[in-house]
Amino acid sequence: MKTLEQLEAVEATPLSGDDSFVEPKIINKSLQVRMVDPVNDPGWDHVVTLHRDAGCFHTSAWAKVLHQTYHHRPFYLQFSNGRRLAALIPLMEVRSPFTGRRGVSLPFSDACEPLIFDREMLRLVRDRLVRFAQERRWKHLEIRGGKSLQLSLISAAKFYAHTLDLRGGTEELASRFASPVRRAIRKAERSDVSAVVVRNCEAIGDFYRLHVQTRRRHGLPPQPVSFFLNIYDHIIKPGLGFTVLARRESRPIAAAIFFRFGKNALYKYGASDKKFQEFRANNLVMWKGIQFLARNGAEKLHFGRTEQENEGLRRFKLSWNTQEETIDYFRVDPSGRQCLAPARSHDSGLHKKVFGRLPLMFNRLAGSMIYPHLD
Repeated sequence: MKTLEQLEAVEATPLSGDDSFVEPKIINKSLQVRMVDPVNDPGWDHVVTLHRDAGCFHTSAWAKVLHQTYHHRPFYLQFSNGRRLAALIPLMEVRSPFTGRRGVSLPFSDACEPLIFDREMLRLVRDRLVRFAQERRWKHLEIRGGKSLQLSLISAAKFYAHTLDLRGGTEELASRFASPVRRAIRKAERSDVSAVVVRNCEAIGDFYRLHVQTRRRHGLPPQPVSFFLNIYDHIIKPGLGFTVLARRESRPIAAAIFFRFGKNALYKYGASDKKFQEFRANNLVMWKGIQFLARNGAEKLHFGRTEQENEGLRRFKLSWNTQEETIDYFRVDPSGRQCLAPARSHDSGLHKKVFGRLPLMFNRLAGSMIYPHLD
């Protein structure tokens, strides 16, 4: 691991064109800001590893997935107080003729808490971040999981978060699961369901076929296959993630994708074949992922965000003996003064009925057209 003095020698990749941003070297007497393009600058990950709470969403690997799939432009900011690191804040600019131009930390990420090293600099960091949003002419700036920075007094949205402490051994972990979880795992094993950890591209194909079915069942279009192929190229293949695949009689019936960076892991995506739901393959997939992570030195597994209205999913995650907290999303206008709530539609659920009935091919096409405009 490089020291901060060595990291300061790593120069950010310059940006060109009308949208280039020229940052003065010193904002005030004690705060310096450097803009990094993690897609082309490997130095970003060396800095990220210095923070114990860094996860896969903070890395250049995830930046490459988002940039190559949706062409969002990265603006990753490194704040320093002299020779001392103050904060790291990953940002992506999402531009769309339909949904506008805004800054998000980060799109398609459950939570991407700013990495704070020097809390005494928080006010200066926050002020400079808002000024950057003004210079980029964003219609809003959104930080997902921004309690440490708190752009505004009121959060724009709240979600549940559930984390599992993986320390203590797999037997102890299993003993603390709720009895329905333990029964579901045993039922899957008795039903000749097998689950394996896989790191090849074929497993991504198996996962995606299940993912398309699952999204249709929920009345939603799937993300484009290129998104998952980029996850394979930049996260799974380099060892920052893996797929767990459950089969029965050689047929894939459930799958999940896990990310890991350092001691912190994340359950990111799950999918299954409803026709085999009675065999509880999803529970076995989760258990296999937990076992693999615990045996390979991970200390914490994040189960992803849960909408507060989804009480069923909340109970499922709590049944694994997880600790519950909330994720706050903060969204402000360019002035930094007005808290903005994410737009919420008041429709009757018609779109879910439509996507739930479309042929899979058209659902996939809809996803590839819609997701580049979302965040």
